[in-house]
Amino acid sequence: MSNNEEPVPIGIIGGSGLYEMDGFSGREERVMTTPFGAPSETIVGGWISGRRVYFLPRHGRGHRILPTEINHRANIYALRSLGVRFIIAVSACGSLQEQYPPCHIVLPDQFYDRTSRREHHTFFGNGIVAHIGFADPISTGLRHLLHAACLAQNRHVHNGGTYVNMDGPAFSTRAESNAYRHLGFDIIGMTNLPEAKLAREAEIAFATLGMVTDYDCWKIEEEPVTAQQIIGHLVANATAAKEILAAVIPTVPTHPSWPEHSALDVAVVTDRSIWPETTRQSLGILLDRWEMAQS
Repeated sequence: MSNNEEPVPIGIIGGSGLYEMDGFSGREERVMTTPFGAPSETIVGGWISGRRVYFLPRHGRGHRILPTEINHRANIYALRSLGVRFIIAVSACGSLQEQYPPCHIVLPDQFYDRTSRREHHTFFGNGIVAHIGFADPISTGLRHLLHAACLAQNRHVHNGGTYVNMDGPAFSTRAESNAYRHLGFDIIGMTNLPEAKLAREAEIAFATLGMVTDYDCWKIEEEPVTAQQIIGHLVANATAAKEILAAVIPTVPTHPSWPEHSALDVAVVTDRSIWPETTRQSLGILLDRWEMAQS
C-alpha cells in the first residue's frame, strides 16, 4: 500500500447498537441506494483505532425485518460501494452441540444451505454469469484474527464449525434440529449464508462471529427455544461482541490482498463482448477491478 493510500474500511453487520462502543468517534450516517434497492437501514460510519468502520443492522433498527425480507444484495452492495473489503458478521445463533452452551462463541468455517430464495443470493444473472469458488466460504485470515481476539479476552470460543442456514422465521421442529445434529452441524441461524455468498461475489473477505443464544430445541431437558429466551442472552452477547470488535478492528489488514479479494478472476464465464450494458451498469463497482485485471 502506498503512503497516499488510505486503509480500506471494515464493515460490521449485526445489531443496531454495535457501534455504541468505547473508542468509536466521528459518527456519521449514510443513506444509501443501490441498483438492488435500499439496504436494511441507514449505515453508521465512524472511526475505531484509526480505521474507518461502517455498521449496518441487518434487521433494521428496532428489529423490524424478517430474515426472508432482508435485502442482502443491497446490504452487501452498499458496503462495497463505501470501499469495504472486510466484513465481520455478528450473528445470534442456536447451538446444535452440547459443548456450545449459550454465551459461547462459534467461528464457523462452513455453511450448509437450507434457504429457499437463492436467486436473491447472487448479484449475477441477466446476461452475465459468474460461478464463484465457495468450497471455503469463510475468510480463513479474518476468522483467525477473530479467534485471537477472543482468546486474548479469555472468551469461550470455538474456532471452526458448520453453520446451517434455515429460512425462518419459525424456529426448527425437534425433528429438524435432531437431523441437523445427526449430520454433524454445529450452529443454526437464519441470515449468514446469503451474506457470505454475496460478500465473496463482491470480493470482500467475510467472517462470522457466532454468538450462541440457545440450544435450539433438540435438548429436551431444556425449554424449547423462544424469542424471549434469545433476547435475554442477546444483552450479554452484545457486550462481548463490542469488546471483541474493538480488539480485532486494529488487526485487520489495511490493504485487500487476500484470495477473497480477487474471487472473480476465475469466476466470470460470460465473454465481455456480449455483456448487456444495463447489467454491467447495475453491477457497477463489483466488476471494475475485474475489467482492469483483464486489460
